Amino acid sequence: MRRPMVAGNWKMHGTRASNKLLVDELQQRMTDDWGIDVVVFPPYVYLTEVMRQVEGDSIAVGAQNVCAEGPGAFTGEVAAAMLADIGCTHVLVGHSERRRLYGEDDALVARKFAAVLAARMTPILCVGETLDERDANQTDAVVSRQLDAVLRMSGVKSLAKAIVAYEPVWAIGTGRNATPAQAQTVHAVLRSRIAAQDANIAGLLRILYGGSVKAANAAELFANPDVDGGLIGGASLSADEFERICAAAAVQP
Repeated sequence: MRRPMVAGNWKMHGTRASNKLLVDELQQRMTDDWGIDVVVFPPYVYLTEVMRQVEGDSIAVGAQNVCAEGPGAFTGEVAAAMLADIGCTHVLVGHSERRRLYGEDDALVARKFAAVLAARMTPILCVGETLDERDANQTDAVVSRQLDAVLRMSGVKSLAKAIVAYEPVWAIGTGRNATPAQAQTVHAVLRSRIAAQDANIAGLLRILYGGSVKAANAAELFANPDVDGGLIGGASLSADEFERICAAAAVQP
């Protein structure tokens, strides 16, 4: 059975004071009895501070981005080895905002994915289509192309140490979200594509849904057989909302 995961992407939000308050509240609310993995992704400048706060706790901490290059003359960038050195366990790669706002293409995302694996962290590969692509019935082709770039570079075996997140671009920060049926359809396409190369890895791979997930819709989304939790944006900044989403993902007795 795949262990559910709920990941909170804080994006470019937070202060030292607000982060401490949020983590304090999460620590009071989290319970190991849920049988899920929880990871939060603060901005770079707050990573070590949040790590110190959750030390010895069940909340993991990851980075929102990484440089595809190793240490060197890359002003303003952060290497995967550096993130591993400070204790990061997960890294987001290919988030739609990185693709759309900063021009990261499939080839660069694949290199970042490989860099995270080489540093012995877990990459969370984000894939998803725009509204125009969905309206043109290109969803399957787009997410398959994004996945295939990673498979070509790192091979299907790499997914044994990774997580995939489907995030329809048209549902991120818009208040819209894919219906549970739409989410399940795309997750099944991704799992089937991987199964064509290795059925065992496909069966074990966790695929998260991201795109305006909130407490009100989480349970219905997570009930789908190929949806293994969520990559949460805005709702992860509220301890109450995030707790309720985690509870929706919890393994039922």
